[in-house]
Amino acid sequence: MKIIYATEADYQYIREHDRHVLESLIAPKIRQKEIYLFKSDNDDTIGWMRYGYFWDNTPFMNMIWIDEPYRGKGFGRTAIRFWEEEMMQKGFRLVMTSTLSNEEAQHFYRKSGYRDSGCLLLEREPLEMIFTKNLS
Repeated sequence: MKIIYATEADYQYIREHDRHVLESLIAPKIRQKEIYLFKSDNDDTIGWMRYGYFWDNTPFMNMIWIDEPYRGKGFGRTAIRFWEEEMMQKGFRLVMTSTLSNEEAQHFYRKSGYRDSGCLLLEREPLEMIFTKNLS
């Protein structure tokens, strides 16, 4: 798997596939290099990762998606390690992410070294679990 920064040419792909981001934020996030694309060996896009900043100072992975046929093959773990390395190179020593309590991703994050760090409960929504990881 190759991991690359999304470019303006990827705008339409992100708009069509990432249903959890405001369309008006896609272009700025592309320009800020806050969206990665995952490419297969034959250069097909097989997923993406998007992040922002919690409290405007702590990297927060908002979304990671791997297409179903590629799951369970280590691509997610590779993508997270890549992002963590990039954040370390930028001088960050703590990263964050979250997932709903009814999703399996919580187990993936714990196996990847993330620690439960709190939660958020919104009306009519499952519990949102917050995770942090200290980078060394």
